[in-house]
Amino acid sequence: MRILNEIDLPEDFEMREIKTVPITATELDEMKALAESYEALFSKRARLYKEMNLKDETLTEDDFKKHILSHYTFLKRPVIIYDNSIFIGNSSKVIKNAKMTIHGK
Repeated sequence: MRILNEIDLPEDFEMREIKTVPITATELDEMKALAESYEALFSKRARLYKEMNLKDETLTEDDFKKHILSHYTFLKRPVIIYDNSIFIGNSSKVIKNAKMTIHGK
């Protein structure tokens, strides 16, 4: 929430809690089209990533997609989609770019 408040999203911005309303395969495909890969959307910081020893495997794009759809924790967050642009994660660079795109500054 701190990050979303920092960006100062427009009032009409739709937020979704993916823990209770999971993303669909179609939505994930749309995000992938903007991000250019499922790997860009995948969180390697997820607890399950370590527990499942996925770091020791060579994951394909299909694997990244399958894991993201299997459990919300595999989706890197936040994901902000605005005006055909996607911003993934919470790095200062991503937040700065999101703010500049949304507010034109």
